[in-house]
Amino acid sequence: MLSYLTRWMSRGAFQALKGASSRPQLVKTPHIGNQTLAAAPLPFTGGSPGVRQARALDQERLLQIDWDDGSCSLYPFTWLRDNCQCPHCTLQSAQARSLLFSNLDVHTGMDQVQLMENKVSITWPDQHSSEFDPDWLKKRCFSSEARQALQEELFLNGCIYFMKLEITEREYWDSSLQIPTADFEEVLHDDKAALAWLEALRRIGIVYLRGAPAEQGQVARLSQRIGYLRLTFYGHTWQVQDKPMANNVAYTSGELSLHTDYPALHHPPGVQFLHCVRQADQGGESEVVDGFHMAEQLRREDPEAFNILSSLRVDFTDSGADYCDFSVQSKNHIIDVDSEGRVTRINYNNATRDSVLDMPVHQVQPFYSSLKAFVEMLSRPENVFTYRMEPGDLVTFDNWRLLHGRKSYLSRGQNSRHLEGAYLDWDEVMSRLRILRKAVRGDS
Repeated sequence: MLSYLTRWMSRGAFQALKGASSRPQLVKTPHIGNQTLAAAPLPFTGGSPGVRQARALDQERLLQIDWDDGSCSLYPFTWLRDNCQCPHCTLQSAQARSLLFSNLDVHTGMDQVQLMENKVSITWPDQHSSEFDPDWLKKRCFSSEARQALQEELFLNGCIYFMKLEITEREYWDSSLQIPTADFEEVLHDDKAALAWLEALRRIGIVYLRGAPAEQGQVARLSQRIGYLRLTFYGHTWQVQDKPMANNVAYTSGELSLHTDYPALHHPPGVQFLHCVRQADQGGESEVVDGFHMAEQLRREDPEAFNILSSLRVDFTDSGADYCDFSVQSKNHIIDVDSEGRVTRINYNNATRDSVLDMPVHQVQPFYSSLKAFVEMLSRPENVFTYRMEPGDLVTFDNWRLLHGRKSYLSRGQNSRHLEGAYLDWDEVMSRLRILRKAVRGDS
């Protein structure tokens, strides 16, 4: 079976496996006031909430909002900067975050805060400005009552389900990966080639297929070798191209930071196919990182960060219209582990990580610091494998394990870069793997 795949890894890489308006002065206070926002039904029905005062608590790195109704809310500086709503930081057409986490100062201060035209206006140390609507802020108050009310609205008081992936032995890798490669047509027509493909996909997490026609429809053909595609709100298949009024940050020509797809679903797709129909003349290289390997490395180097990311649930959101209109909401750990502590899934997409952060205010800064540590680890050059797809190349990878990204590229209209993508679930893939093992080897 190895004849169908190139050898992918050196043994050494696995040894560890192991304004014109007057500006009010900032008021500094030594103690943090209590948040008193009541858990009124959401959305708020009393009109836009009025802000009586906004002041920066520099020592605690919190913004305190005193409301006209007598209540008070506290907002961490880092959370406010992370959720800046300006066009530079948020892709308005998709309501998705454009600000890269690598560009976020998780220890930022605040130069000035003022009330302007019923907005809370903030100037940051780098002179970037953010404006927030009072109703947007009040809805996201960190008090336990407000958070509970918002969660009940978002999840309609429904249950949240988590599923566990069958665990088998895996091999970890880094930037020295020699990517497993197979022939597209052989995988389609030869059971031994198909078995070797799926076994490598399961063990290594990524397999490269060459020789597919450079035209749409090939991911659907490949899916038939397994069973069927997973339909999502973006369709059975989807076209990754630079599009006007993009409803997803992938549908632009900008850089995509390392991420997993669809953590806004409680059960994200397990396997992803990407087929290169046309490549950019300049830029557009692909990047992947072994998320399981990085999670284990984080556990060794920063156990506290690992524990925080595997215990605190983070809100993700995605809304818009494509195959149909949609509004999805999830709560996921950045790192999922099973009952024995083994890593089972990575859930991280900075674009769809929600501004809603359902945790007590004292946990916000530790969360940001932990996520920063993980993202910086992911981005180390020695951990990132970079490759360039050419027309006819098709990459298949484990979306629960790998984080993938893309370098920005030069867009040339109709002749610009074009990848076609599709999803499958691990249940279907494992089903076909078992069937092929029995057919090829007689395994029960």
